[in-house]
Amino acid sequence: MSVTLAESYAACRALNRAHGTTYYWSTQVLPRARRPHVHALYGFCRYADEIVDDPSFGTTAEREAALADFGTRFFADLDRGRSDDRVLKAVVDTVQRMDLDPQLFRRFLRSMAMDLTVDRYETYDDLRDYMDGSASVIGEMMLPVLDAPRPAAVAPARALGEAFQLTNFLRDVGEDLDRGRVYLPQEDLRRFGADPRRRTVDDAWRAVARFEIERCRVLYAEADAGVAMLPGAAGRAIGAARVLYGEILDAIEAAGYDVFTHRARVPGRRKAAVVARALVPGRVAAHPAPVAARP
Repeated sequence: MSVTLAESYAACRALNRAHGTTYYWSTQVLPRARRPHVHALYGFCRYADEIVDDPSFGTTAEREAALADFGTRFFADLDRGRSDDRVLKAVVDTVQRMDLDPQLFRRFLRSMAMDLTVDRYETYDDLRDYMDGSASVIGEMMLPVLDAPRPAAVAPARALGEAFQLTNFLRDVGEDLDRGRVYLPQEDLRRFGADPRRRTVDDAWRAVARFEIERCRVLYAEADAGVAMLPGAAGRAIGAARVLYGEILDAIEAAGYDVFTHRARVPGRRKAAVVARALVPGRVAAHPAPVAARP
């Protein structure tokens, strides 16, 4: 049975709510007409991510083939202007309505493919090459949805995407180890004598964690200029996401940098409070970020 456009957007919304709660609740601040497009973009990313990380998709070679097939189907649907896929139907509609460049999605899929063959990154520049498609490009995708001024907002949007992902990498060190991946740059680990594979919070681990947290906060500070450019509810929505993601770093610090035995979280009541504040025009929540030279 063919899925309707409303059903496709609802499926994307369900994925967003189930797997990206910080993004989801921040999206509630946006005008109602804009929210479905955020859900659709999240649905696209989640769809690809599941192929890469879900063992049910089979061997590495089988997942690589499945990801390539997903991309082929998506771009074919874009070319014909419609899709019958439960998730991609909404994504194609969003690309058309927001006039998104298909190349953004090619960059994203390139990074997803890297996850199948690359399990560590030697330098931060190497990691940024990966994050260009896995994180920075998401910021670029969001600009038309948020009615952001371009090109002025591009660099801050990329910085925010990078900050979000680097925050995730710190929070999820243990989970990524379970998948055989280490995202923190090898040069940083060597510099401090840290080895996440020991899963031990020793002096070396605390030192590298503090270093990466400072790097994140510099990125958030760079992104703040872009958040200030966003109009009305868009600025409040992204500001709320920025606050909540920044507080994940606070939670890591409060746990003594232990990201191995539990997952740093922002409590649901705190998320609700930040979103409620952001719903009120003129009351954008702020989270101070120290401004320093990029490490």
